[in-house]
Amino acid sequence: MYFEAELRGKKYKVDVSENRHSWRVSLQADGEDWVHHEVSKNDYKKAEEYISFLFHGKSYLIDVVGSSTEYTVFTRNSFRSIKIFNDEMLLHESLKKGGGFGGDAELKSGMPGKIIEIFVKVGDVVKANKPLLIMEAMKMENEMRAARDVKIKEIMVKQGDSVESGALLIKFEEP
Repeated sequence: MYFEAELRGKKYKVDVSENRHSWRVSLQADGEDWVHHEVSKNDYKKAEEYISFLFHGKSYLIDVVGSSTEYTVFTRNSFRSIKIFNDEMLLHESLKKGGGFGGDAELKSGMPGKIIEIFVKVGDVVKANKPLLIMEAMKMENEMRAARDVKIKEIMVKQGDSVESGALLIKFEEP
């Protein structure tokens, strides 16, 4: 499961995968390297409204209340407000921003996905709201469109490429 979170103004990418005996929790703070942790299923218990687990020899009791993107987490005798954005929310934000480039000189992927089709080539002048490419994410094909009139300077991907969140897809210049 992949999502992004914001805590005290700092953004994090979070990837959680489960295997037979543990969960692998990978965290990446903005501008930093990924950090990976293993949480043993033997050290985890779920009660009514909270969970308890051991991590690096310390006991954690966590209670989470919230909905949509706003959550309050109680742990280690303090409350923390966290915004959480799952794949669907990240995708909608990316598409609302014209694929994440708005007035910028490049198009970046708003989330991990696969490039299905590219509609433009280097040198093309593309009008606002015209399609640039289709990217598959969350088993949905999503058409990414130009947010303004642009000229294609460089295409950084090809059809069939798998891309990570934040990957540079297309560079633009003024038409």
